[in-house]
Amino acid sequence: MSDFSVPGLNRRAFLKATLAATAGSALMAAPLGRSSQAIAQDKAVRIAIAGAGAAGLAVAAQLSRRLNRAEITLIDDRVTHLYQPGFTLVAAGLWGPERVQWANADYMPSRVRWVRARVAAFDPEANRVLAQDGTAVPYDFLIVATGLDLRYDLIEGMEPGLIGTEHRIGSVYAGPDGALHTWQAMAQFREQGGDAVFTRPPGDMKCAGAPLKMTFLTDDRLREAGMRSRAQVTYAAHDGTLFSVKPVNEKVKELFAGRDIAVAYSHVLEAVDPGRRIARFRHGAESVEMRYDFLHVVPPMRAAPPVADGPLSWKEGPFAAQGWLEVDRDTLQHRRYPNIFGVGDVNGVPRGKTAASVKWQAPVAVQNLIDTMAGKPPSARYNGYTSCPMITRVGQAMLIEFDYEGRLIPTLPLIDPLAESWAAWMVEEKALRPVYAAMLRGFG
Repeated sequence: MSDFSVPGLNRRAFLKATLAATAGSALMAAPLGRSSQAIAQDKAVRIAIAGAGAAGLAVAAQLSRRLNRAEITLIDDRVTHLYQPGFTLVAAGLWGPERVQWANADYMPSRVRWVRARVAAFDPEANRVLAQDGTAVPYDFLIVATGLDLRYDLIEGMEPGLIGTEHRIGSVYAGPDGALHTWQAMAQFREQGGDAVFTRPPGDMKCAGAPLKMTFLTDDRLREAGMRSRAQVTYAAHDGTLFSVKPVNEKVKELFAGRDIAVAYSHVLEAVDPGRRIARFRHGAESVEMRYDFLHVVPPMRAAPPVADGPLSWKEGPFAAQGWLEVDRDTLQHRRYPNIFGVGDVNGVPRGKTAASVKWQAPVAVQNLIDTMAGKPPSARYNGYTSCPMITRVGQAMLIEFDYEGRLIPTLPLIDPLAESWAAWMVEEKALRPVYAAMLRGFG
C-alpha cells in the first residue's frame, strides 16, 4: 500500500496543507473571466437556464451576481439536489444516503425566477423554452444544462427496480436509494463470495471512473472481510482499455493485476437474466454469457429527449448518436445558435462529464454569454479540465486531473496523480463536498 511521504510533515499537518491547497487549486478555483463584478446593462436582458442540477445552479448563481438587471428564469421540476460524487461512498457503505441529498431551494438565487416544471422542448427559432406544464419561457440568451438520462432500458431485462440484494445487482448511478441498495447487495456478496462482474457501457458517460472505483472498493471490502480468496472479480471493459488517459490506463492495469482482478476486454453488456443470474455481453460478433453472484451495472447514457430529439443536438459526427448538445468545445457556445451556451453533462465535447468539469465550464459559459451580449467575440476558453478522484481502496485514492488532450494537469503539488495516497482519499472524502456546495452558490 502506497502513501504520501513528505519529510517532517505528519498526517494532520499534511491534511491541513492539502485542504488549504485545495482552496486555491483548480478543484476550487475555475477561470472567472475578466471580471466577477456586477455589470449594469442598458436593458433587462432575458436569460433562461434549462436544468437545475449542478451546472444550472452554478450558472444561475454566477449570472445573478454578475448581471444586476438580468431577468433570469430557471426551468426544472427537481426539488432535491443530488450530490452525485458521493454516491460511490454510499454504495461502499461509508456514507448514508442523507449526505448526498440537499434542498434545491437552498441553492436557488433569490433573483432567479424558478419555473418548477420539466423542460419539454426547445424552440431556438422563436427564442423560447417550452415546459411540460405549458409554460413558455422567452429568452434573449439560453444556457442548456439539462444533464443526461440513464438508459437502463437499453439493456434487455434490466430496470432500476432490480437493484438490491434479491437480484444481487448494484448500480452506483441509480440515485441515493439505488446506491444504498448497491451497498446492501455488495455486503451480502462479501459474506458469501462467488463471482462479481463489473460493467462499463460504450459511448460517453458521466464520471467514467465510477465503474473502476466500484471494482476496487468491492475487492477491498472482500479483503477486509477475509473473503477475497472465495471470490472472482471481473471487470468487463467496453473496449480495449480501462481508462481513456494512457498513463492512468497503465496504472489501473497494474493495480488490477496486483489484486487479481480479471479483465474481459471489449465486452458490452446487452442483457441481464436476474432469475438465472446471467449477464449477456456482446464481444465482437459473439454473444458471451457470464454467471454472477454480484453484478454492477452502468447503464448507457444519452442526452435528455428535449435536446437529443430536438434542434439543438449534434446531427452528425461522434456526438450525434447519444444526442449531445452541439457546442464549440472551447467556448461552449452553440455552433448554430450563438445566443445559446451549454454547461455540464449535456455538452457534446470530448471530455467534461464530471462535477469538477462543471466548475470550469460554468464561468467560461457565463463570460462568453456576457461577451456575446456586449457584441464581442467569446473570450473565455474551456480546456477540457476533468477531475477523477479514483478510489482504489478505503482510505486510498489517486487524484487524476486531465484535459482534452489526455494530459495530466495536477493542481495539488503535494499529491502524485498516479500514486495511491491517503491525501487524495481525504480530498475525495472530506474536501470535495464543501467545495461542491460553494460551486452551487457561484463561487470558484
